[in-house]
Amino acid sequence: MSNTKKIVAAGIIGALYAVFTIIQPYSSSPVQIRLAEAMCVLPFFYPFSAWGLFAGCVVANLITGAGPLDIVFGSLATLAAGLIASKIRVKWLAPLPAVLINALVVGAVLYVYFPEFSYPVQVAYVGAGQLGACFVVGLPLLLVCERLIKKGALPPADKR
Repeated sequence: MSNTKKIVAAGIIGALYAVFTIIQPYSSSPVQIRLAEAMCVLPFFYPFSAWGLFAGCVVANLITGAGPLDIVFGSLATLAAGLIASKIRVKWLAPLPAVLINALVVGAVLYVYFPEFSYPVQVAYVGAGQLGACFVVGLPLLLVCERLIKKGALPPADKR
């Protein structure tokens, strides 16, 4: 895939992430389930998509009224999770970085904004939401992408 196509694809992924987050209730609250995080499995096949996820997260956090810490650190957590997922070789583990990193980082950010919940409780809330988004929705998305790549309906994986 050419660099131009990668940039366009990353832009589309970022736009989808932002839209899914903006239209979904509870995507930026103390108890958050951000279904757009399911797309954090895409870097497993397409490493460049991590940058689209990052851009989409920045836009979504700006629009949903997330605080400055979430705009910066929440978005960087999504980027880090995507970059790590791109290095993973076992597809069943591809959702794990998004769960762990976001639970710890976004949990800390939310603790600053909502101190009535302890940090461990915030980590548990975000982690539970991430488990649902990344494993319950993201893993099937990964398997569908794998089938579509094999059928030629999606471009070949950009690694391996």
